[in-house]
Amino acid sequence: MISDRIAPTQQPYGTAYEQMLEKVRYEGAYPTRERADEAVRLVLAGLGRQVTGEERVDLAACLPLEAARTLTGQIPDIQPLTGSAFVKDLAARTGASQATTRWDTGSVFSAVAAYAGPELITRILHRLPTGYALLFGRAELTPAA
Repeated sequence: MISDRIAPTQQPYGTAYEQMLEKVRYEGAYPTRERADEAVRLVLAGLGRQVTGEERVDLAACLPLEAARTLTGQIPDIQPLTGSAFVKDLAARTGASQATTRWDTGSVFSAVAAYAGPELITRILHRLPTGYALLFGRAELTPAA
């Protein structure tokens, strides 16, 4: 009988997403996993409004399922934002300071880069307006003269 069985304890998230949250929590020095989760959801939703095409599909494929859903659940903006406008937009959506939002973005992008790898991040940076390389902890890319 089904009612006689003890249901296994279910984690709210998959193991891969839990590991991502721990990485973000560590990188961002967040006091709780919930705070790291807020940062991940905010930043990935914002990134989902910026990244398009094959890079979007490839990035989603690299991320844990919950993170990929947050990224791909967004409709891309018609006019992509620069890196600084991206941070300003996220800060305005949450009411947080730009400094806090910049910290959140760097912490989450560090984890995203670890999942995606350098080649995909480079492809993404080539497609986005200026200012994102610094958010990913890289030197800003400049076109060859």
